[in-house]
Amino acid sequence: MVPNKKMEALLNKQMNAEFYNSHLYQAMAGWFESQNLPGFAGWLEVQAEEERKHALKFYSHLKERRGAILVGPVPAVPTKYKSALDAFQAAYDHEVHVSQEINKLMDAALADKDYAMAKMLDWFITEQVEEEASTDAILQQLKMIGNSLGSLMYIDRHVGKRKAA
Repeated sequence: MVPNKKMEALLNKQMNAEFYNSHLYQAMAGWFESQNLPGFAGWLEVQAEEERKHALKFYSHLKERRGAILVGPVPAVPTKYKSALDAFQAAYDHEVHVSQEINKLMDAALADKDYAMAKMLDWFITEQVEEEASTDAILQQLKMIGNSLGSLMYIDRHVGKRKAA
């Protein structure tokens, strides 16, 4: 069943937002590389790839339902941060925003009785709980260490162990 034009537009908007998210985290990874914090950079590179896969889930959903797929330009992303804490605060705030957008999509899908879309979005709702939690865990650790460079290096080594799923 082809989604109606309103739902199709919402799916395309979120697909493009997920491509933006991928660029955002890749840019953050680049900033961490410039700060000689390769563990954080690696964590964010994995995150960037996950976000790209999220975009492709929306792409595939549109394709499977014979909807129009409209991949647009990716707006410029921030590339500079004051500190690791500043970067992860921005990442966490962004994940909260993404969760709100996914919830709005679910509201629209249910209101439109588009159960196929709602089923697909259910995965994203669960995923966003994980995304917020993992980003917040790092954010809280960065808040705890204050200006301790030794602790920052320890966390960098720890988060650098993250591997792609």
